[in-house]
Amino acid sequence: MLKEKLKDSVNRVLQKMGIEEEIEFKIEIPPEGFGDLSTNAAFLLSRIMKKNPREIAASFVAELQKEPEYDRVEIAGPGFINVDFSSSYLSEVLREMLSCPDFWRVPESVDIQFEFASANPTGPFTVGHGRQAVFGDVLCRIFSSRGYRVQREMYINDAGRQINLLGRSLWVRYNQLLGSTVDLPEDGYQGDYLIDMAREFIEKHGEQFKDTWNPQVESLFKDYALKNMLSDITGTLNVLGVRFDNIFYESSTIKDGTVESVLGKLQKNGLVYESEGAKWFKVSQFCEDDDKVLVRSTGSYTYFMTDIAYHTNKFERGFVKVYDIWGADHMGHIPRMKAAMKALELPDDFLNIIIHQYVNLKREGEVVKMSTRKGEFTTLDELVESVGVDATRYFFAMFDPDTHMLFDIDLAKKKSNENPVFYVQYAHARIASIFKTASEKGVSVDTDSMELLSTDEERNLVKLVSMFPEILDSIVLDYRTNRLTSYLEDLSRAFHAYYNKYIVVDPGNMKTSGARLAMCESVKNILKSGLELLGVSAPESM
Repeated sequence: MLKEKLKDSVNRVLQKMGIEEEIEFKIEIPPEGFGDLSTNAAFLLSRIMKKNPREIAASFVAELQKEPEYDRVEIAGPGFINVDFSSSYLSEVLREMLSCPDFWRVPESVDIQFEFASANPTGPFTVGHGRQAVFGDVLCRIFSSRGYRVQREMYINDAGRQINLLGRSLWVRYNQLLGSTVDLPEDGYQGDYLIDMAREFIEKHGEQFKDTWNPQVESLFKDYALKNMLSDITGTLNVLGVRFDNIFYESSTIKDGTVESVLGKLQKNGLVYESEGAKWFKVSQFCEDDDKVLVRSTGSYTYFMTDIAYHTNKFERGFVKVYDIWGADHMGHIPRMKAAMKALELPDDFLNIIIHQYVNLKREGEVVKMSTRKGEFTTLDELVESVGVDATRYFFAMFDPDTHMLFDIDLAKKKSNENPVFYVQYAHARIASIFKTASEKGVSVDTDSMELLSTDEERNLVKLVSMFPEILDSIVLDYRTNRLTSYLEDLSRAFHAYYNKYIVVDPGNMKTSGARLAMCESVKNILKSGLELLGVSAPESM
């Protein structure tokens, strides 16, 4: 809100100067002691106006000083313009935030879709799946708060070789439990979860499929494994607080004719050719990448083909934009999918791909090795059971998606200020405790005395709280959910420092105490809102 005010003021000065060109100036928080906010607008005008930045900055100062919202406007260094807001304006901003605790929310207007946590359902969700699930869920919450109607969708790869291998692996475990000597396929799944599933299958179906393998049996075991794995996966996600509006099956694009329809369009446009018995898409016509197979020589569709059909289906469902969250191992799939969207004449900004890097666990100073196929992994369930939902979600959200993540289990379990989620939650609980004390001493919020909030720490807290919408908008632009966790930690740090320096509840000074309670309430509201966007609880006591 404060940044918006200064932005509007700068734009008014630019208009008065007759500057018609759009100037992409920045508004930032300067180093301590240099004001509340700072702008570099004068530097950017130097080229246009052919003047020294400090000379231009002087014109800004003269105009901004006329506005009552600013207490001080100064030039710093070679031409930065620093401003301090008046106590009355800061009080007005704080009063507005308190009168509407959801001031940071924007009315819904645009239909978009997020697809995430999509996977071959061939085993329990690992911590890698967990990072994507939480990352996607937090982005959905943030986009929803900024005016987007978001549909959450999980895509199930149930039409490929991996699901066939899963069904065969289950059948092998079934036979082994019944005493038959059958070896797992070379690329089969070895996890103990399939042994448990095979025991349940025996309880339901007995021994009738022992040593029997045909298309009907293959379909039965494949469907049974798929159903059980999906039940396990959705159960895990529900515990983690991640839910979907829709689950979309890859096989449906084949059954409903979407694949053939899309293939026909590409062929009609001369973008498909045959070679070595297979059908290829001319990816190289749209980007620097090799052409890719759509239909194998066996007649089966590739994942690429069904994925093109799936995204065509998304467009036909009316979404303005769709956001796919993929792991770093899918980077190579991006240019070919973008090529397919161009070939089908979909809008350039329709498909948006968000990549996140890998995640590893660290326990007792050692990195935990994981391999899903070999059955060597820590499941997401095990991680949640070990550190709790709050720490799991917060830690997954607090890393830049472009960086490899090392999840420190020991740190996540600590009940101390070293643990960032504990640190933020403690700030919220501490404010709740302050209000309990205030109630006992007969002190209440006084919004009419907020001009008494004059210390640097109080000004900084009001400034930080007002920045919340801007933090969320920045995440919408670059998807870095760690911006939110860093912001909450900064706000908590500022509050803890303030609490340790000043007495908030002083019955001998009711007006100042009432004003400080008002400020504390605004901080508490934002801490709670930020934690809710992360899917993390905001405890009243700890």
